[in-house]
Amino acid sequence: MSNPDLPLFYSAPEPLSAQRHGDWRLLEGDFAFAAETPFVPLAATEIAVAARDYPVVFAGDGGSPIAVLGLDRRNLFVDVAGRWDAAAYVPAYVRRYPFAFMAVEEPEGLLLAIDAAAGRIVREGEAGSALFEGEAPSALTRQAMEFCAAFDRDARETVRFAEALRAKALLIDQRADVALPDGSTLGVTGFQVVDREKFAALDEETVLAWHRDGLLGLVHLHFASLTRFEALLARRAAGIEAAPPAGDSDARRPKKARS
Repeated sequence: MSNPDLPLFYSAPEPLSAQRHGDWRLLEGDFAFAAETPFVPLAATEIAVAARDYPVVFAGDGGSPIAVLGLDRRNLFVDVAGRWDAAAYVPAYVRRYPFAFMAVEEPEGLLLAIDAAAGRIVREGEAGSALFEGEAPSALTRQAMEFCAAFDRDARETVRFAEALRAKALLIDQRADVALPDGSTLGVTGFQVVDREKFAALDEETVLAWHRDGLLGLVHLHFASLTRFEALLARRAAGIEAAPPAGDSDARRPKKARS
């Protein structure tokens, strides 16, 4: 079972160290761990590219942006072989896994962590890429550190965007009712969108400030992305199957990511 106190996908994160993980290696990854995940968090900096493939909506008390990957409890962009659709953007949150930064108390700060439950980890043998070269981080681990550092920087910008939306009370609960080919209706709930009327009524000072900060464009990209719900329906109707449940994760819904 997943731990609701842990970020999406992660089951057993632990600080990475040469003493404990010196012999561990990581296989070239597939995305089977995300096959049953219909939503993933997005950074504000990703919205422009993600909006071309996915509806971008908001979730949680913080109003964090997320990409909608499916209309029910599966990811329509991961096939039975664990491959993400090559024509679609893969969100950074997915690409970061199984690494992440973890807050520690002694010494206080952030350390690079790895999900010890990830199915791509090899504890014995020579398959995959090494995490360490002797006591030193390997090229793979150094790249992971750089990626996670960039992810955290983008996460701070994302919080600023979400706070701006909440400060103007622009987010409203929404429901998408999708008519399926068999005549039934599928209701997608639990997300928020920007209220178009309130957004159009923003005062001139706010509009100018948001234009300078790039927030205005992000809202318009969000609006444009909502048309992608129809594309999700078409993808579902085409019979694209998600991968079977993976050992990496049994996540079913988006949770707040540690950034």
